[in-house]
Amino acid sequence: MRTLAIFVLVAAIMTILAGCASSGSTGESASTEGSNIKIGFVVKLAQEPWFQTEWKFAREAAKEHGFQLIELEAKDGEKVISAIDNLAAQGAQGLIICTPDPKLGPLIVSKAKEYGMKLLTVDDRLEGPDGPLTNVHHLGISARDIGKMVGQALVDEMKSRGWNMSEVGAMALTVDELQTARERIEGAIEVLTANGFPSDRIFKTAWRSPHNIETAVEAASVALTRHPGVKKWIAFSSNDDGVLGFVRATESRGISAADVIGVGINGTSGVDDFRKSNPTGFFASVLLSPRKHGYHTAEMMYRWIKEGVEPPKETWTTGILITRENYQELMAKEGLL
Repeated sequence: MRTLAIFVLVAAIMTILAGCASSGSTGESASTEGSNIKIGFVVKLAQEPWFQTEWKFAREAAKEHGFQLIELEAKDGEKVISAIDNLAAQGAQGLIICTPDPKLGPLIVSKAKEYGMKLLTVDDRLEGPDGPLTNVHHLGISARDIGKMVGQALVDEMKSRGWNMSEVGAMALTVDELQTARERIEGAIEVLTANGFPSDRIFKTAWRSPHNIETAVEAASVALTRHPGVKKWIAFSSNDDGVLGFVRATESRGISAADVIGVGINGTSGVDDFRKSNPTGFFASVLLSPRKHGYHTAEMMYRWIKEGVEPPKETWTTGILITRENYQELMAKEGLL
């Protein structure tokens, strides 16, 4: 009887302890609830500073909320398919993508639907046969407004230097296959011409893929050869790399930095020129917010999967102008330095 009593007592104690352990684990599971959520973040060019920074902030969201972030690069359509298949094999419930080609839109939508993945595009919007796929959730840049900021910065600096616009050449390195790139260029041109810049002195040159500084130098060099009589230049493009390519091309031809005003977009590549002891032709950039494009997209996707909170169909971001004089302060505020 004594043995039986001891057994019953021990069993009762174990039951109580088990109950305590069970109630205590509820809080723990709440704090790690996102650990079963997997989100793919696919970019078109992993080595680009912009995408590196997007991933950095997306990792912060993953760490804060406890989900798994899967980072993949897809430079073309074949790799996009492979990346989505890869994510499906890993059990990803959500896909965030900056596509290498917007016209892959129907394919990407179809693949995401096939695997039951929620889809959110970032930076570049997907397109179908009839234009942008507005039914796909998207976080992008207010491209035309950003372009207008570039145009205004160019106008202001030309006036500050006392330049005669009729003697200045404007070089636009274009990526016409991307809607956001077209709108940035169009916005800049709109402001330039509205402020009296002669439209016949705006020279467009196509910037071939891959869109990096080296190919921008090639495109700019060809364009400069066509206009040997122009002594003062302004330059703009869809991002920093296009403008940096133009600046490098002018340097190789012995054109003084004082005769070049380049204004980029992104702010992540141009800072290297700001850090140089002597000013270059890269005068300014419109700093975008990779935190919003990385952290917020990842967080929106997480909440969509976990809580069923559907993000807005469209979210648009803007930017701030940075120069050699203020880039450190403004980039530090964005968590970029």
